[in-house]
Amino acid sequence: MGRGLKKKDLILILIILCVIGLTFLIRTYIGGSGANRAVIKVNGAIQGVYSLSEDKEIEINEGTNILRIKNGEADMVKADCPDQLCVNQKPVSKNHESIICLPNRVVVEVESKEESEYDAVTN
Repeated sequence: MGRGLKKKDLILILIILCVIGLTFLIRTYIGGSGANRAVIKVNGAIQGVYSLSEDKEIEINEGTNILRIKNGEADMVKADCPDQLCVNQKPVSKNHESIICLPNRVVVEVESKEESEYDAVTN
């Protein structure tokens, strides 16, 4: 009996390669478009998850904060808190960058494939 590859072996290898290829394509194209997103939490509970690829304004916490998503970035444009630190912060777009409004207990964190150029201390 020969130990070479048989027709059934070649078919199995071809099927495995097709599955690997499809998995890669799905992850790259479908996962890629949904991967850049802003996760909004109020009091630690997720209020919403929004794609950074779709421009919109989101009312948070019954209007205490307004988040604007534009050009792939999330930016807090309005808050009724006294210090306005969240409004004065730069827009966020890279993985684990966040905007935090302590008085209103709002956290906006980006989930993305693109890593921030800053670490947790300087950002």
